[in-house]
Amino acid sequence: MLIGAGIGGIVIIALVITLDISKVAIATQDYDIYVDPLIDKQSLFVMGRVTIQNTGSQPLTNVRVNFGGGDILELGTLDAGERVILSPPAENEMKFVQVTADPDIFVSKAYRTPPKMVGMMGS
Repeated sequence: MLIGAGIGGIVIIALVITLDISKVAIATQDYDIYVDPLIDKQSLFVMGRVTIQNTGSQPLTNVRVNFGGGDILELGTLDAGERVILSPPAENEMKFVQVTADPDIFVSKAYRTPPKMVGMMGS
């Protein structure tokens, strides 16, 4: 009886973990996008990057990235699961990023700063 309860508990834990991982691996919407603008201020320079990924199950068309300050980049089409990492143009103020795409996708995000760790550059 005790062995059966232990096996049942293991099966339930494995099922919960599998379902949680499958949510990440399987697109739940036809059209969805992930945007992560990151700014890393070092003592000598400032580095920015923007990660954009199509997290939907269908391709996104007319993908357009607005870095602000009149800096716009036309990406075209992003296939399902495709990810690009972009650097903002030189001299850009790096305050926000807006990404638009068809059909009806609009994401506006401010740049975030990663936490500094002791011993790392810039900390």
